[in-house]
Amino acid sequence: MLINCAAYQDGNKLADIRKPDISDYVGQPYCFVWVALRDPEPYELEEMREEFGLHELAVEDARKGHQRPKIEEYGNMLFVVLHLLEMDDAGEISVGEVCVFAGPNYVLSVRSRSNLGFLNVRTRCEREPHLLLHGSGFVLYALMDAVVDRYFPIIDKLEEQLERIEARIFSKGSSTRVNIEELYDLKRKLMTVQHSVAPLLEATSRLYGGRVPQVCVKLQEYYRDVYDHLERISKHIEAIRDMLNTAIQVNLSMISLDDSAITKKLAAWGALFAVPTMIAGIYGMNFDKMPELKWAYGYPAAVLLMMVLDVLLWRRFKQAGWL
Repeated sequence: MLINCAAYQDGNKLADIRKPDISDYVGQPYCFVWVALRDPEPYELEEMREEFGLHELAVEDARKGHQRPKIEEYGNMLFVVLHLLEMDDAGEISVGEVCVFAGPNYVLSVRSRSNLGFLNVRTRCEREPHLLLHGSGFVLYALMDAVVDRYFPIIDKLEEQLERIEARIFSKGSSTRVNIEELYDLKRKLMTVQHSVAPLLEATSRLYGGRVPQVCVKLQEYYRDVYDHLERISKHIEAIRDMLNTAIQVNLSMISLDDSAITKKLAAWGALFAVPTMIAGIYGMNFDKMPELKWAYGYPAAVLLMMVLDVLLWRRFKQAGWL
């Protein structure tokens, strides 16, 4: 579906145009066309391929979707794949995609499986005509910058979620099983973000250093800014992942401590029952000659001895923290 189609010249918007009129503007000097599609049909991509002369391999990737974030160069055209991450109210992360074709006189963005649009990016570019003078290269930067900036709130929410779980690990009555499940769920979400950032971090470094693609010439400092943001996010992910692994180990240690405490309690109660059982067992043996067997106070003395020994053991176990 066509979202926007507009022509720009010398950093200013000329007009919103129809698809059949694209060829009339593409050939004009210092002019480029910016087209935005959402969940396009195959015939729409084919129309754009013929209109802009897009490479068929890049078009095929955009058509199939589910691509790894990447930046590929086809002649004087750049093909960029970015992941669009959205977090719903339940904290689940959905992964969309935007493919950007950037040539000397055109920019084509193809958005799939995402409700987040780029109208604010278009507004921002039109508000800065001195930068829009750089043409499609600046539009590509603005799109990449908008996508990367949307990663920061997600990282912050994941960190807040981890802090809540960490605070609950040491609280009484907390379920260790629930904590483990939530920690692993958080780790899965973190890996989703990592898979969107790590490949793009490596690819973006080629846009400002060494042999820079023609589309990005004179905009190296802007692409370096995108790289810096990606690097910050990557380091933040590493820090959260270290904290997450530590929290998992602490939670597993808490489980071991709980098991050890239960074992100690069982052993202590077993000892308390074992002492009177031993005494009763001895005096329950069928021997004729046993000490104090015929003594009138033998029974009360045996019971008292059991009680005294159990009280002494109970106090000792209590002091040791076993009960």
